[in-house]
Amino acid sequence: MQRSAMIGALLLVISACSSDAAPQDVAAGPELLAAAEEPATPATARSSLCSRLEGPSCVFDVAGFDEPTVIDNRWLPMSPGMQLVFMGTTNEDDELLDHQVIITVTDLVKVIDGIETVVSWDLDFSDGELVEAELAFFAQDNDGNVWRMGEHPEEYEDGELVDAPTWIAGVNGAEAGISMLADPVVGSLSYSQGWSPEVDFIDRGRVEDVGQPACIELECFDSVLVVSEFNVAEAGASQLKYYARGIGNVAVGWSGIDETQEELELVSVEQLDPAALADVNIAALELDANAYQVSPDVYGQTEPATNTATLQSVAGSSLCSRLEGPSCVFDVAGFDEPTVIDNRWLPMSPGMQ
Repeated sequence: MQRSAMIGALLLVISACSSDAAPQDVAAGPELLAAAEEPATPATARSSLCSRLEGPSCVFDVAGFDEPTVIDNRWLPMSPGMQLVFMGTTNEDDELLDHQVIITVTDLVKVIDGIETVVSWDLDFSDGELVEAELAFFAQDNDGNVWRMGEHPEEYEDGELVDAPTWIAGVNGAEAGISMLADPVVGSLSYSQGWSPEVDFIDRGRVEDVGQPACIELECFDSVLVVSEFNVAEAGASQLKYYARGIGNVAVGWSGIDETQEELELVSVEQLDPAALADVNIAALELDANAYQVSPDVYGQTEPATNTATLQSVAGSSLCSRLEGPSCVFDVAGFDEPTVIDNRWLPMSPGMQ
């Protein structure tokens, strides 16, 4: 079966999603924007956009994240080394181009708005050329909701950086949003997926269907979740994302007047071995370091991402040599015989003068 045909079949799973009509709560876009422009005060107890606008009440509270980097939401699990590869097409200037997206969950942690987050390293290729590299940050609250805490995308043309619409929760008025609800329910109102008007990230999501069967080339699923994502300032255009339990996103479609008409399906999902994961971590740390130069006003207000035990044990000193600056992580647990100094370039034995 042709890939485009399979995506078309997925779109047919939910006829309500493929309507050109704008989502009901999109019509209130101007009112939503006006309400959101009101600055939050300390009295709001760090409330998120979704608590101030219509949709499920999801107050963002640092105290509600006991184990934020343990992301085991059944619809969006994120374990270190998990890598998803998508293939499909996208429309650019009325030309249909091959499109590939690679999403890898790193073994890195970055503190954003007071919470430790999981770092995702994403690569986006159009017609074989890298057009975007992105770091995205996620945390799971005690109820099982997965929050998107910010993004640093670097967009390229002909290998040159052309834009970096970075947003970080807690910086310049940006607020975290929900990437995946703990218990998606059809018919519920839309919810904020993040809020940063400065870079036009004002996306919202709405559950369209749960429980319908669907097939892609990789596998058939008895039950998928479909979420419609849209920007409140762009009524009538939606991106449709299909999720399978235990895997996460398995396909992407569109409805309405979406100009890019992006269609993707999952072609590979695997768990990277420690060595491959270490290489991914190093590449993500390089992007993290570069982000301070590209986005000093926003990204520059965060602490650098740190590597966890997996990277320390596998990459070791190679991390210091492959990144600019002092990038080694000091860990007391990594010193079994600290007084035995037999480094070939700097040996130190008692009595040596």
